[in-house]
Amino acid sequence: MNDLLNRIEALVARHEELETLITDPSVIADGRRFATLSKEYTHLGEILKAGGQYKQLLTQQEEAESTLQDNDSDEELKAMARELLAEAKEEIPKMEEEIKLLLLPNDPEDDKNAILELRAGTGGDEAALFAGDLFRMYSRYCETKGWNVTVSSYTEGGTGGYKEIVLNVTGTGVYGTLKYESGVHRVQRVPQTETQGRIHTSAATVAVLPEADKFEVNINEGEIKWDTFRSSGAGGQNVNKVESGVRLHYPWRNPNTGVVEDITIECTETRDQPKNKERALSRLRTFIYDKEHQKYIDEIASRRKTMVSTGDRSAKIRTYNFPQGRVTDHRIGLTVHNLPGVLGGDLQPIIDALIVAENTERLKEAAL
Repeated sequence: MNDLLNRIEALVARHEELETLITDPSVIADGRRFATLSKEYTHLGEILKAGGQYKQLLTQQEEAESTLQDNDSDEELKAMARELLAEAKEEIPKMEEEIKLLLLPNDPEDDKNAILELRAGTGGDEAALFAGDLFRMYSRYCETKGWNVTVSSYTEGGTGGYKEIVLNVTGTGVYGTLKYESGVHRVQRVPQTETQGRIHTSAATVAVLPEADKFEVNINEGEIKWDTFRSSGAGGQNVNKVESGVRLHYPWRNPNTGVVEDITIECTETRDQPKNKERALSRLRTFIYDKEHQKYIDEIASRRKTMVSTGDRSAKIRTYNFPQGRVTDHRIGLTVHNLPGVLGGDLQPIIDALIVAENTERLKEAAL
């Protein structure tokens, strides 16, 4: 039995143990432990399923080789064996790579929902317009994935677009996909206000944060100071007459520095004040979780040479060049000449390439 099969067989007992644990009432009652064990059980199930397919291919190869070596086999049977052998030899290396990736430690954040923050950077009004373009791009991409997007808060730009807009994205594997988008996005084009046709360069920053679960962050809600105010913008008379908007202030001691920081978060997403309060609390939990796990993020960044999903929000990661109709991802040197399609939400080819680059690096590291 090869080493890969040995590793798969070693996980069978753990999978059976987890199956017993996640049906235990005492485990079910502990929400945090139940969630952790359930995720491990599901992931091990994927490995064992792939392992079963791998075993079938190895058996298929062995039987085909045996048939070809058997002098009593007729030509028709040998022809079939040759086809099966060729298929097995082609599929086995692919399956081995798939299993090796599954055996790599999972990023526990990947299955979480995400908070997506877009902010206009250098470039004034043009940067705000570009942030609006990115908002539409991500909204359309999330729609193709079947994810739900809600706007938590926003500040409009002077001539359109957004100075800042915060989105909550919920669905399956949201953070594990969108994490590749964190960083500085740069645009090169002739702004609407440019009268001489000169190309300007502007930028917007994207931050993708894993949404924190309630049991992952300890917040003393008694220390939160709440303000309410009237929302502004579209939504009918109720939005402007009722104090549905909320703002929270929370004194939080940064465990990494010991300094007490005053966190302020606003939410005007709905006309319902209690719902806005709950969503503001969710953003507070995510903010604190992100801050407290920054050391973890930095350690990952220092190990990954590809700079694909480091969480480094100051790095220029992508350029959208309008005159040439191209989009270039600087982390992996990928250029696609489909700028309208990308801004229309066709992001998957770029994200797939980033995932391949990161997984290649992870496999190299695991082999060291």
